[in-house]
This record gives sequence, C-alpha cells and structure tokens, in this order.
Amino acid sequence: MKLTCKKMFLLDLLLVFAGIFLDRITKLWAVSRLKGQQEIVLIKNALELRYLENRGAAFGILQNQKTFFIIITTIISLLLIYVLFLMPSSKEYRYYHIGGSVLLAGALGNFWDRIAYDYVVDFIYVSLIDFPIFNVADIYVSCTCIVGVLAVIFIKGEDPDFSFLTPWKKKEVEQ
Repeated sequence: MKLTCKKMFLLDLLLVFAGIFLDRITKLWAVSRLKGQQEIVLIKNALELRYLENRGAAFGILQNQKTFFIIITTIISLLLIYVLFLMPSSKEYRYYHIGGSVLLAGALGNFWDRIAYDYVVDFIYVSLIDFPIFNVADIYVSCTCIVGVLAVIFIKGEDPDFSFLTPWKKKEVEQ
C-alpha cells in the first residue's frame, strides 16, 4: 500500500497518541492503586509494582530540574515532529517512523507528568536486579534508543538517505 507523506504523518501521530494513552492509563492506575499502598508482587523476587514520584530523570539523576527537562523535552519533541513530518513515506523509512513515534510518545508521556504534577509517576520495579523504578514511557524511550543503537551497529546495508532534512540540498538537486 502506497502512503502519502501526509497519511504517514497522520499514522505517526496516531501511534504517538496511542502510546501516550497507554502510558497515561497505566500511570493513573498506579496512582489509584499503588500510592500509599504496599507494593504488588507480580513475580516473587523478580517483578513488583511500587509507586514512586520521580522528580529527576532516568535512575533519579538531575533531581528537581523541572525547567531543564521541560526545555529539553520541548526541543527534542519539536525536532521529532519536524523529522516525522518531512520523512518520506516509502517502505525503507517505516521503521524510522515507528521509532520516532514511539520515542515521541515516551518523551511526551513523561512531559505530561512534569507539567501536571511536577514529577513523573514511576511504578515498575525489577527487583531481580534491583533496577530503578520506571514507567511505560521510560520503556518507550529506552527500547527505541537500544534498538536504534543495535541497528546502527549490526544492520549492514545501504545507509538511509536523510537529505530530506536539509532543504538546501533538495534545491541543489532540483537545479
């Protein structure tokens, strides 16, 4: 099926909104069921649900830097929207569309919390390795970054053409 750039961008936005919706639903559940309560053990000595209000970034770094996070998230989100809007809709860019959309959903999911609550709601705890408590939006961001790095390292083949991001190159080619 041949998609136009506009239709692909609308699909990107649909994926972003679906991702944000899933993140919001899980966080609202965590607030209503976990805040002020005992943790819920899903797998003994391996996986628990615990409520945490994180005023920092991943692993609790940069505590109480809300303004910094809002500025950085705004810049990154606008750049992602710009890239997704300009990115061709052809088949070789589909994974980039998905990755960019999932990354944007993660960034905006935590952005929502920072604006609404001044902290991010975290609730998933992997006790098996004593991993820091995280949330669904964190999963989006982490997985997208990990898959992106692995793709750069291990996938051989033709490098994708990102000249669509440089408007002046397009004019040079047309002339």
